[in-house]
Amino acid sequence: MRDNLSASSGIDVEAAASQLNCLPYSVQHHDEGVCLLVRMGPHRILLDCGLRDTSSLLTSLANSPMPADLVLVSHAHPDHARGLVDIHQAFPLLPIYSSEVTSKLLPLNWLDQDPQTIPQLCHALPLRSPVEIQEGLVVELFPAGHLPGAVAILLTYTTEKRSYKLLYTGDFFLSNSRLVEGLRLEELRSLEVNVLIIEGTYGTSRHPHRRNQENQLAERINRAIADRCSVLLPTPALGLGQELLMLLRSHHHFTGRDLDIWVDGAVAIGCDAYLELLPHLPTSVQNFARHQPLFWDERVRPRVRRLQPEHRATVGKFPCIVLTDSTADLNQYCQNQTGPWVILLPEKIDIKVNPKYSATTSDETYLLAQHSDGPGTTQLIHNLRPQHVVFVHGSPAYLADLTSLEELQNRYHVHSPGAGTLVELPIGETFLQPAPPETNYEGELNELGTVITVTLPDAITHDPRWQQFADTGLIEARWQGEELVLRGLSPKELLHQNSDRYTLSEIDCCGSCRHQRGQRCWNPASPLYNFKVTLEGYCPAFER
Repeated sequence: MRDNLSASSGIDVEAAASQLNCLPYSVQHHDEGVCLLVRMGPHRILLDCGLRDTSSLLTSLANSPMPADLVLVSHAHPDHARGLVDIHQAFPLLPIYSSEVTSKLLPLNWLDQDPQTIPQLCHALPLRSPVEIQEGLVVELFPAGHLPGAVAILLTYTTEKRSYKLLYTGDFFLSNSRLVEGLRLEELRSLEVNVLIIEGTYGTSRHPHRRNQENQLAERINRAIADRCSVLLPTPALGLGQELLMLLRSHHHFTGRDLDIWVDGAVAIGCDAYLELLPHLPTSVQNFARHQPLFWDERVRPRVRRLQPEHRATVGKFPCIVLTDSTADLNQYCQNQTGPWVILLPEKIDIKVNPKYSATTSDETYLLAQHSDGPGTTQLIHNLRPQHVVFVHGSPAYLADLTSLEELQNRYHVHSPGAGTLVELPIGETFLQPAPPETNYEGELNELGTVITVTLPDAITHDPRWQQFADTGLIEARWQGEELVLRGLSPKELLHQNSDRYTLSEIDCCGSCRHQRGQRCWNPASPLYNFKVTLEGYCPAFER
C-alpha cells in the first residue's frame, strides 16, 4: 500500500500525540542514505543519519532548537551514519546513541578528516538490556547480524492505557557469516511489536545458502589463480572486505597455499579496527585468533600482507589476490608490466570502476550477501506479526516487489514511503484490508510460423529494470509449471555461455550440460535447480 500523504498536508501530528508516525528524510532508494524521524507520542526519535548531503535536512531544521529528542544509530556503514558529524556540529546538545562496537567503528566514515577533529559522537548502550532513555520511552538493542555492532532497535512508548512498540531493523542478516553471528529470531519472536520498519535491500530475491555463496566465490578465485591470473576484489571498507579475508584464510582451496593476499587502503584500516574489537566477535573467531593472527600474517600460507608503496611495482607479476577500496583507481594495480587480472565485483553493491585498464583484465560479479534475501525478510515479518510494516532501504522496484506480496498484503498494513512522505501508524484492535497494488499487466502474444511476438504495455517497459532486462534484445524462456517465464540475457552471460561451452565441451560437467545457462542450473530434476553452479561441477541429472 503506497503512502502519498505529504508531510505538508496539514495533519496536526501534535493532536495525535498518543499515536505513532514516521517521516523519512531519506530511505536509500539509490545511494542517498537512510534518515527517519519517528514520533511516539511526545517523543521524537531520529533513526540513523546516513544522508550523503545533509544541507537540505539542516536547512529545513534551521529554525528548530532541536531536530529530535535523540538519535539512534543502527550500525557504522556510511549510508546509515555519514551525516552524523554534520548533525552533531549543527546540534551539539543532541544526544546520539549506538552499540559499543558501532561507536568505535564510526570514525572510519571520516578518514579524510583529522581524527582529533572528530568528536566522540555516540553514547554506547548495552545489548539486550532495556534502557529508559526518556520518561515513558525505553530503548533496547538486539544484534542484527550484517556487521559487528549492527543492531535492531526496539522502542517502547508506554502511556497510562497501553504500550506501543516499534522495531527498526537497520540492516539485518539472519545467517551467520565469518565474523558476525546472524540475527536471532527467537530473541524477537515474543516482543509483540506494533510497527516494524524493515530494510528491503534484496526485494523478493532468493539466495543460495551462505556457504554455497562462499564456495562458489572461492572456486572462481581458485580457478583464476590456477590460470595464472591475479584477482582484484574492490569492496567497502567495513564488512565485506574482512569477510572475504577470513574466507580466503580459512577455505580449503587456499590454506597452506604459497600465495600472497594484499590488503590496501581503508579495507586495511577496517581490519585494524576489527582487531581492536576481537572480544566482541564470535567465539569461533576468538578461538581462531588464539592460534594465529586474525588478519596480518606473513608466516602462515597464504600470506596476508598490508600493501605498502614499495610493493606496488611487483604486485601482480605473480598470481596474487588484492583487496582494496571500492572507490580506488584500479589502474594502480592493473598495469602493463603485470600479468593478467580478474576483477570480481560484489553484486548489488554500487561500485563504479574505470572500464579502461592498462593491463589485460576481465571483470565478473559474485554474490556474498550481507543482507537477508526475500524469504528471510518475510520470515522475520511473520515471526513478529506487526500491525504495520514500513519498507525502506532498497531500489523502488525491489521495495514495490515486497509491498505487492499477497502474503503481506493480506495480513499487515504495508507501507513503502518516499522521502518527505509522512506515514501515519494508527494502532487499533481491527485490521483494515489495504488495497493491493497493480502488479499484473496484460500484453499480447502473436504466433506466425516459427516467429513469436510478445507485445508488452508501457508500464513494464518504463520500469527502470527494463533497460537491464532488454539490453541485448535476447531473452530466455522456460516453463515453470503452467507458466512461461521470460528472462533477459546480459552481454556478459552471452560471452560466458559461448566461452564456457567451447572449453568444456568434451567433459561431462555443468559447463557442457544442456540445462546450464548463465552459470545457473535450469533443470527442475536437479538438486542444483535455480542455483549458480561451478562449470566443472556435476550432478546425476546431467544431460549433454
